[in-house]
Amino acid sequence: MNTAIDNKNSEPIDFWYDPDKRSILYQIGAACLFTFVAWYLVSNTMINLERQSIATGFGFLNKEASFEIGESLIEYSAADRYTRALVVGFLNTLLVSFIGVILTVILGTFLGIARLSKNWLVSKCAAAYIELFQDIPVLLQLFFWYALFYEMLPSPRDALTPFKGLFLCNRGLIFGIPEAHPVYKYITIVVIIVAVFIFILKKWAQKRQNLTGKPFPVFSTALFLLFGLPLVCWIIGGAPTAMNVPELKGFNFKGGVTISPEFAALLLGLVLYTAAFVAEVVRAGIQSVNKGQTEAAIAIGLRPGQVLNLIILPQALRVIIPPLTSQMLNLTKNSSLAVAIGYPDFVSVAGTAINQTGQAIEGVLLIMVVYLIFSLSTSAFMNWYNKKMAIVER
Repeated sequence: MNTAIDNKNSEPIDFWYDPDKRSILYQIGAACLFTFVAWYLVSNTMINLERQSIATGFGFLNKEASFEIGESLIEYSAADRYTRALVVGFLNTLLVSFIGVILTVILGTFLGIARLSKNWLVSKCAAAYIELFQDIPVLLQLFFWYALFYEMLPSPRDALTPFKGLFLCNRGLIFGIPEAHPVYKYITIVVIIVAVFIFILKKWAQKRQNLTGKPFPVFSTALFLLFGLPLVCWIIGGAPTAMNVPELKGFNFKGGVTISPEFAALLLGLVLYTAAFVAEVVRAGIQSVNKGQTEAAIAIGLRPGQVLNLIILPQALRVIIPPLTSQMLNLTKNSSLAVAIGYPDFVSVAGTAINQTGQAIEGVLLIMVVYLIFSLSTSAFMNWYNKKMAIVER
C-alpha cells in the first residue's frame, strides 16, 4: 500500500491540476487584461480629445490663474499662476484637516469616556450626542452651520463685541493679534526647543518610574516650561505690547485675523460628525480591557485618573488605533465637501481651474494624487504610532 502511494506521489502532476502553476497563469491573465483595458481607455480618451481639439498636459499650470481666492495662508493674487493657486488650495485643505483631526481626537476621546461614565446624566448626554450626530449626514450639518453663521449673526456694522478687539458677525470671527516684532520669532524657537525637551523628559520620567516606581511631575514641569520660558524671552525682548487691532472700514473689517464662516462651518461640521464615530471607537477600546485590570489598579491605591492613563488607555490603544486611522482618513476626505459651502479647499480651486482651462482629466488627476498623499501620509504615521504603542509580550 505504501509503495502504491509512493509511486502515485512520484508521478508528475498535470499542469491544469497544479494549483501553484494555475495561480501563476491566472495572475498573468489578469495583468494582461488590466493592461489591455488601460491601453484601450487611454488611447480612446486621447483620440476623443484630439478630435475635439482639446489640449492635454500640465502646461496650463504655468498660465495666469485670473481668479481670486478668498482665504489663503500665503500671499496670492489673481495674477499668480495656477500652480500657486493649487498650492493655496492644498494648504487650506491641510489646515482644516490637521486642526480637525486634533479636535476630533480630543472631543471623541472625551465623549467615549463620558459614554462609560457611572454618572447617569453624563452617560446619557454622551449617548444622545453620538446618536444625533452619527445619524445626520455630514453635508447637511455643513449646510446647517453655514446657514446659522450667516443668518443668526449680525452684519459687520452691528457686530457683537464681547470685549475690545474681538468682533463676531456674519463675516466671521475677527480678533486682534500682536504686531510683528523680532522677539516673537525667538519665542517660537524657544517653544519648539521646549517641546523637544518635554518629549525627552517624558521618556526619561517613564523609564525612571519603571525602574524605581517614583513618578516625576511631567505635566506641571511642562506647563511651567511652556509658559515660563517664552514669558522670560518676551520680557528680555522688550515686552512689546503693540497690537494689530481690526477696525471697521467700509463694509468689512481691516487688520487682525479673520476666521471666516466657511472655515468655521466646515471645521465644526467635520469635527462634530467624526467625533461621534471616534467616541464609539474609544468606548469599544476601553471595554476591550478586562475589568480585572481596573479592579487590580484600584486595589493597589491608584486614583481613577491614574487607572485610566496608566492601565486602561495603554491597553485599549491596540484596539482604538486601527479604526481611529479610518476615521482620520474619513475626515480628510470629507473635507472635499467644502466646495458646497464656498470654502476654497483644493477641490474647489482645482474645480475653478478645470472650468477655466478645460483640463478636466489633469485636474481630476491632481485631486486624486493630493488626496492619495494625504491618505498615505496619515496611514504611515498611524501605522508607525500603532507599532510604537504595541505591547510587547516577553
